[in-house]
Amino acid sequence: MKFTVCNLGCKVNAYEAESISEALIQKGWQRTEEEDDVDAVLIFTCAVTNMAASKSRKQLHKAVRQHPHAVKVAAGCYAQLNDGLLQDADIIVGSSHKKDIPAYIDQYLQNHQKIAVLDDLSAAVFEQLPVNHFENHSRGVLKIQDGCNQFCSYCVIPYVRGRERSLAPDDVIQEAREIAKVHSEIVLTGIHTGRYGREYGMTLAQLIQHILKEVPALKRLRISSIEVTELSDEFIELMKNEPRIARHLHIPLQSGCNEVLQKMNRPYDTNEYYDKIEHIREVIPEIAISCDVIVGFPGESDEMFEKTYAFLKKCHFSFLHIFPYSLREGTLASQMPCQVEPQIKKERAALCTALSQQMSDTYQQSKIGTMAEVITELPDGDTTPGHTSDYIPVKILHQNYPRGTFVKVLLKEYSGHQMTAEAESVIKDETI
Repeated sequence: MKFTVCNLGCKVNAYEAESISEALIQKGWQRTEEEDDVDAVLIFTCAVTNMAASKSRKQLHKAVRQHPHAVKVAAGCYAQLNDGLLQDADIIVGSSHKKDIPAYIDQYLQNHQKIAVLDDLSAAVFEQLPVNHFENHSRGVLKIQDGCNQFCSYCVIPYVRGRERSLAPDDVIQEAREIAKVHSEIVLTGIHTGRYGREYGMTLAQLIQHILKEVPALKRLRISSIEVTELSDEFIELMKNEPRIARHLHIPLQSGCNEVLQKMNRPYDTNEYYDKIEHIREVIPEIAISCDVIVGFPGESDEMFEKTYAFLKKCHFSFLHIFPYSLREGTLASQMPCQVEPQIKKERAALCTALSQQMSDTYQQSKIGTMAEVITELPDGDTTPGHTSDYIPVKILHQNYPRGTFVKVLLKEYSGHQMTAEAESVIKDETI
């Protein structure tokens, strides 16, 4: 039996798709490309914007055309919205019970009766979906948190993911041990990763200390994204003193204009944000900081955008993730007046994209001539790619290291937006 997976949306969605894929493979299924003849199509849907929802529907319609006899599964955030537009799916699973998808497929193959599982998420518990192996990557991902209590005015996630909840600390350690058997680096992820563990009386910093102590084979631990309000002194001090924590933080900003931040219902202003990242840089000078930014939010005037653009330049990020605002029905922002014209959003996004490249170039050029530690990916010709602790993509020249090798390198040249390096030594001769 063969299946294919289409994943739309965030890293958490991708993680959950990998977990269900692993579960099906353990049952004897074979994963293949969507163009092949398959017995099941799994679509992990996204609802963060109307466009994402539209893409989810299109993927389902495509599966119906290409694989009329296959089991069609629609799962995740858009499925949870239950707007009646995924009725071509044979199995619909919202934001809980994803772990039961393999059993639902078996059930459907026996009786061909449609299945819909769309629970009330007001009191949802954390659903453990382990992933032990991300093929061809030195980095493994560990989902430790789900749900959101923030209710930003542009975001539907609290409605489709439910309230904040965390994976139990002992379960985190067990999953981390398994991942570390096949991956040199673990990325901790969640919807609000920094708010981990409140129901267990444990902070994210305390969890990280626990992981590093109990999983000594782990070479590097990375945080996928963390809000500026969640960067406690405890966390910053731990990061300063623990070299195994990656020297990169992705800290969502969303806007550099306080008026827009207030309309977004973001819990900080630009002064708080700037003071925090400057404090982090004082404590950890080698840190790289990147951010998310939304352009074209309802009511964002030219002057407001110029404030954001100036603030981005002031912050000296290592790169930006830029998102033109996309309306999501059911959110407060969708009802706001003065929606920005698509062409204006496109122009603002282009300006920020160019600024991001400039920032990336400036940051990486500043690292030429310095030493770095790289965890390698699969060799590519006569070079070996990998990432530094501060998330610089590097090609190690004239070397073919196995995936997961921990190499000390000299960063030699940055040309054509690519950093190249020469190997100095293998820090630990322990490859994955």
